[in-house]
Amino acid sequence: MAHLYIAAAHKSSGKTSVAVGLTAALVKRGLVIQTFKKGPDYIDPLWLARAAGNACYNLDFFTQTRAEIEASFAQKSLHADISIIEGNKGLFDGLDVEGSDSNAALSKLLSVPVVLAIDTGGMTRGIAPLIRGYLDFDQEVDIRGVILNKVGGSRHESKLRAALERYTDIEVLGSIGRDVALEIPERHLGLIPANEVDHTGIADTMITRLAKAVSSGVDLDRIIDIAGLPAGKPEPVASSQPQSRTVQPDVRIAIARDAAFGFYYPNDLEAFAAEGAELLAFDTLNDTRLPQVDGLFIGGGFPEIYLKELSANQGLLKDIRQALAAGMPAYAECGGLMYLARSIRWRGEKRNMVGVVPADVIVGSRPQGRGYMVLEETGKSPWPSSPCDPDTVTAHIPAHEFHYARLENLPDDASYAYRVARGLGIDGRHDGIVVANLLAGFAHHSNTQANPWVKHFVNFVRNSTNYKRAN
Repeated sequence: MAHLYIAAAHKSSGKTSVAVGLTAALVKRGLVIQTFKKGPDYIDPLWLARAAGNACYNLDFFTQTRAEIEASFAQKSLHADISIIEGNKGLFDGLDVEGSDSNAALSKLLSVPVVLAIDTGGMTRGIAPLIRGYLDFDQEVDIRGVILNKVGGSRHESKLRAALERYTDIEVLGSIGRDVALEIPERHLGLIPANEVDHTGIADTMITRLAKAVSSGVDLDRIIDIAGLPAGKPEPVASSQPQSRTVQPDVRIAIARDAAFGFYYPNDLEAFAAEGAELLAFDTLNDTRLPQVDGLFIGGGFPEIYLKELSANQGLLKDIRQALAAGMPAYAECGGLMYLARSIRWRGEKRNMVGVVPADVIVGSRPQGRGYMVLEETGKSPWPSSPCDPDTVTAHIPAHEFHYARLENLPDDASYAYRVARGLGIDGRHDGIVVANLLAGFAHHSNTQANPWVKHFVNFVRNSTNYKRAN
């Protein structure tokens, strides 16, 4: 198995640009690339997936066991020539001071060689002690080379190379110049998601630029060699693992997939199929009716960017409102929660939304909830993982949140599916507001052994005899 880990010294070093450009450049060489992203993230994986032409999967110590991570990496890499993992933050960063959840730990767990993408802005000779420190800090991490990123010109590059050659034995694999045309646009929650700019061609144009920059500035042959790909493209590896059983779908669930809503984990979507659910995509910006379905799933996204378009689509707002009022089983995460509320206000503009969640959304300029969450079931969920006493603390459920939004004008008697043991959620104490057969919260759930939420939701949809939409 050939694989490579793109890491950095700190966040915002240009890892995503390097990883996306490298992926696209290798694809242009005729290689099949499988991408992964360390940690909870939706936006970077959308870019990596578009560059590779297949889904990007997350590897996360907080929500997955080490065995799950190893199994997922091995299974998803089976038919790839090279697997590329993009790290998060810095190589040695993590929650644990011992580094058990860091990029370095992940690279060691999976035996993946590391290439550091170093932001060289404002740096010359100082790059040497930085790299020297990284090489010495944990010598079990297989750091094989560096890519000099955001280089100011040939003179700058020569100084960087001279310092590294004089004080380290690290291999310089190439350089990428400082160019705003190579920077994926950002806004309040990070990079602009690739799904938002699909229809404009911006995503493909950006990926092409990045691929060209990497191809011209980085030694791709050496990258391929470090990854461990044998000479000559190998034949696809036959799977030694049992194939997933094919399940004939017996329930249909509508899923919002458009420029406003695109935050979904591929393993979650695959879990729906494995549990016998067919996902029918609809467009909240253009479709005026829901598909004929048994349930509804609206994931995260940026509804605040599309206030005018979402509020103008009165036909769909009314259809969703009526379906949920009639008892349609539904689940909404973060952006989906915002869309189902009475209204969203952002940058002085306020627009009415679906109106099923009895609250108004305010999107501010600073993060509200940010990072990992730990939830405990209250027993009030329409589809709890197991029957539980509302007064009994149940097993911890790992999740994550990242939102600038908050809810106002919530009723005092609101019902919640979760207590928040770590994180903010809706009010600092609860998350997952329950309205009839709807559960909507700020938490993002990942379908794992510790939290097989897809199975429970699909079973709830399947067994909801009090709601059957006319087909």
